[in-house]
Amino acid sequence: MPVAAIDIGTNTVLLLVAERDEAGELVALEERATITRLGEGVDKTRTLAPAAIERTNAAIDRYAEIVERLGVGRVDVVGTSAMRDAGGGEAVRAHVKAKLGVEARTISGDEEARLTFAGALSGIPSVGAAAPVRVYDIGGGSTEVVHGQRGRSEVLFARSYDVGSVRLTERHVHSDPPTADELAAVRADARAAFASVPAFESDVPPVGIAGTMTTLAAVSLKMQTYDGARVHGLALPVSEIERVVAELARLPLAARSAVPGLEPKRADVIVAGGLITLAYLEHVGAREVMISDRGVRWGLAEELARTP
Repeated sequence: MPVAAIDIGTNTVLLLVAERDEAGELVALEERATITRLGEGVDKTRTLAPAAIERTNAAIDRYAEIVERLGVGRVDVVGTSAMRDAGGGEAVRAHVKAKLGVEARTISGDEEARLTFAGALSGIPSVGAAAPVRVYDIGGGSTEVVHGQRGRSEVLFARSYDVGSVRLTERHVHSDPPTADELAAVRADARAAFASVPAFESDVPPVGIAGTMTTLAAVSLKMQTYDGARVHGLALPVSEIERVVAELARLPLAARSAVPGLEPKRADVIVAGGLITLAYLEHVGAREVMISDRGVRWGLAEELARTP
């Protein structure tokens, strides 16, 4: 019987409906991503905006219809950075309960990191099979960094850092296109946050997940239509990430929104997300990064599918 996992993030609400195939592998029946910008203004106000709540609840309505149509047996809904940091989340939780019949859990940064690691490596069997691996997830409000090894029940290191694409855009970017000083301020914030990430020896390139990373990959590939199968497991040199971020940073918002591979609703925050990426990769000394199209929702779905 299918299971459904919904991840209510600061920038995007993600849905995965999946079930196990005959080989025991979890396969997607339906995946959706809706940019609702739930964390809009949260860095300053610490309160969810009514319009952001309305957009998020509308996405939940659409997802509830899919869950019903596909005959889902188990559903889990989690909220991450914006729901942790801000007041007003009860309106979203009440709506989830009314539409899906389950409680929306606001998970800790540590649990988010654990689910991130499990989900990121699913569908890439070669990564982390024999060596430890670093996974990072740049969200709208925070970035999770996880060190671990496939098959272990506990991760070796997990921490959530309060640097995300929406948060740092709202904090530092006020010009179109961003000025050199604004870009430097974003990068300085990210560098300061990641300064405490401990050294971790691994021959495996870091694995980057979530919308910032998949978008940078899609722009690099000049995708007219996003194809997760081409992105999942893709390895990119850090120099290519630097090139893409620099190119996007030079463009005004209207031109950036039209770049192939870039979802227009993400155009205003992708530069900050890219600078956070580069700050992290610089800190760990990476020359290459692997992109995963999966994350928290896949970790949740794996747990739901294992539940007797």
